[in-house]
Amino acid sequence: MKTPLSRRTILRGIGTAVALPFLDAMAPAFANPRRNPAQTPVRMAFVYVPNGIIMQSWTPETVGRGFELTPVLQPLARHRERILVLSGLSQINGRALGDGPGDHARAAASYLTGVHPKKTDGADIRNGISVDQVAAQAIGHKTRFASLELSCEHGGMVGNCDSGYSCAYSNSVSWRSENTPMPPEVNPRLVFERLFGSGDELLDPATRAKRQRYQKSILDFVREDTEKLNRELGAGDRRKLDEYLYAVREIEQRIAKAEKESADRGPSPTPEFDAPAGIPAEFADHAKLMFDLMAVAFQTDVTRIATLMLGREGSNRTYREIEVPDPHHGISHHRGDEEKVAKLVQINQYHTQLFAGLIDRLAAIQEGDGTLLDSLALVYGSGLSDGNKHWHHDLPVMVAGGGAGLFHPGRHVRYPDETPMNNLFLSILDRMDVHPESLGDGTGKLEGLSDL
Repeated sequence: MKTPLSRRTILRGIGTAVALPFLDAMAPAFANPRRNPAQTPVRMAFVYVPNGIIMQSWTPETVGRGFELTPVLQPLARHRERILVLSGLSQINGRALGDGPGDHARAAASYLTGVHPKKTDGADIRNGISVDQVAAQAIGHKTRFASLELSCEHGGMVGNCDSGYSCAYSNSVSWRSENTPMPPEVNPRLVFERLFGSGDELLDPATRAKRQRYQKSILDFVREDTEKLNRELGAGDRRKLDEYLYAVREIEQRIAKAEKESADRGPSPTPEFDAPAGIPAEFADHAKLMFDLMAVAFQTDVTRIATLMLGREGSNRTYREIEVPDPHHGISHHRGDEEKVAKLVQINQYHTQLFAGLIDRLAAIQEGDGTLLDSLALVYGSGLSDGNKHWHHDLPVMVAGGGAGLFHPGRHVRYPDETPMNNLFLSILDRMDVHPESLGDGTGKLEGLSDL
């Protein structure tokens, strides 16, 4: 290709706009991002798990390199050198501070804000701006979508969900302003249409019906553009493009399969607990789809900021697929019961196992001389440590990825008790060249993230 390909090249068709991954033809700057760090997008993402974690099965006893893989971290063994386990970080504004019960709502609300939410179940909700939205407001104009908010569990934004706290607090960790939560999307089809539609809006019913009637893939609608582009690309880029389009088609097929199975199942006998149409029946299938959609969004640079809740805070999801039929929130109040603790460890391991799959995907996507994971600060954790006692200190925090040089992974780092979690977020923002005057209760950047 004689003329460098624009990074914003899009394959277009009827109601379709397929952004491309990084290709060598896009410019010499993207062929070797390590020599051009200023040209490499820095991304941030947060994966949230509800109801805390059994900390004695999470926290390594040793610090530094060579830390032991505890039972909950064991599913991440193959990624040992790609993760950074951080202990001692807290969100003290999740505590009651005179407001009484409601720790689950406060855990989610304070997790990315570091702010104590107002106790109300009415329209007068008040929280802080979350770290993802601070970044979105600063750099969101550089991408098609300022940010992406996802969830694997449906939940409303109104009503009382936890001891007088609005459901908005429990069901979203992302806040655009102190009064405006960002409702996460749970339906993979709607996320897919947003990422690959021709505009910010979802497909109109007529276009969707036409696709379904002719069983068309979005790739069929961009075939002409794809063939034209392929004639201009070198062999390496043609292979990258083919692998990317195959992955997009595979996601599309999984979504279609979930929709068919949802239609075949029909309405639930208990509609108040029924998932929206098109949600995969199995939690793992749902989580993997949402993880893959997040990865594609980063790969195509349609956004650099994302949040994903594996469950809403206080979730009572059951996990029969791993032989834990008990409601999650219910057994999180285990009161020392060894059988319940063992079941919670199973749930915690299941979540980290799924998270390991996301790391697999991100580490497999080449971007110049590195991988997509190298440029990403991917934070995993919960707004509670001990879910039985509702502790908001020494939270379970793990970071995967290199953060474009911010992190030196493969270590366990312990900070002094009550170190603000927001100090980690301020460090990530700084690496993204975003410098807010303040962020919740943050006191400054976190030291030791890039130490050898």
